[in-house]
Amino acid sequence: MEWSHPAPRMREFVLAMRAIWNTWLTGEKLEFRGEYYTHTLMTPFFTPAASDLDGFGPPKVFLAGVGELMTEVAGEVCDGFLCHGFTTERYLREVTIPALERGRAKAGKTMEGFEIIGPSFVVTGTSDEQMEAAAAGTRQQIAFYGSTPAYKGVLELHGWGGLQEELNALSKQGDWVKMGTLIDDEILNTFAVVGPPESIAPELATRYGDVIQRISFYAPYKSDPERWRAVMDALSSV
Repeated sequence: MEWSHPAPRMREFVLAMRAIWNTWLTGEKLEFRGEYYTHTLMTPFFTPAASDLDGFGPPKVFLAGVGELMTEVAGEVCDGFLCHGFTTERYLREVTIPALERGRAKAGKTMEGFEIIGPSFVVTGTSDEQMEAAAAGTRQQIAFYGSTPAYKGVLELHGWGGLQEELNALSKQGDWVKMGTLIDDEILNTFAVVGPPESIAPELATRYGDVIQRISFYAPYKSDPERWRAVMDALSSV
């Protein structure tokens, strides 16, 4: 598929999809004509039976993103936003949420009822060996994302913009192990919640409790159920 203007294209994709759903729900003729997508025909074969739609409105639409333009699109045409794992608390508060608010304002809406979901890197363990292995795996994953040019803005916000070029160069050489060694403790602790299982839930709540409605764990390393059971128990009481 042709690569062009990803944010405007995604915006129109969501609007086109909603137009199709509206036709199903109301019976109105499908008449969507955009710059990238045109939908003007809805046959009975593809139209759900009215009885299958009774009591249901259109599904909620969530969009993931990192850059400001795509995030703004999510605020304008979606019902929620999926934060990328390569997100820091500062980036979420200073870049992501303002972009979502701009998008909501374009649509004449507020953030009321808009849902933000955030996966967070978590480094935890019940022994020094587990902690070291978890930290190493997470450093490599952060380095991989950090090598992506489109995510440079996250690093730049923290004054680490030069790291992106270095990581990118190493990725082209296939030196994945060395990339992980460039993620020092400051960077690791900025992107990830690091600590024993019982400390994870309180720290997640401190960082994101007032702005994220749902959260998941991003743990790019081998783990075990017992390690996470303590985390889940702590989350249930937050």
